[in-house]
Amino acid sequence: MKKSTLINAEISYLVATLGHTDEITICDAGLPIPKHVQRIDLALTHGVPSFIDTVKVILSESQIEGVIMAEEFAEVSPAHHDALLAILNKERETTAKEIHISYISHAAFKQRTAQSRAVVRTGECTPYANVIFQAGVVF
Repeated sequence: MKKSTLINAEISYLVATLGHTDEITICDAGLPIPKHVQRIDLALTHGVPSFIDTVKVILSESQIEGVIMAEEFAEVSPAHHDALLAILNKERETTAKEIHISYISHAAFKQRTAQSRAVVRTGECTPYANVIFQAGVVF
């Protein structure tokens, strides 16, 4: 049995096969997922698993260099947005690697998910609790 934090087989495989700059999306329960993009659906019920918990677990085994969020996230759901920023700041400190953060409109965000290798759907019901991670390198 796998010893590390991430035990979901699909996400573990996804992380292991990411190349530099590949993108994955972690989203709330309501974000539309393009039909051609792999859907990894974790949602069990409202709020389970949470967006923040899912982000933490995926970051435990993946190196990122970029983050894309919708501008509306900070405006409409500031508590979740601030929690994500705190996690990203901790990740910067732990890895000693820069993480570039950019914001686009929610409409543009939904279009951008079409470039993702996969979309991980959580049970989160907080508006705009969505993020695109761009894979970095560990060296």
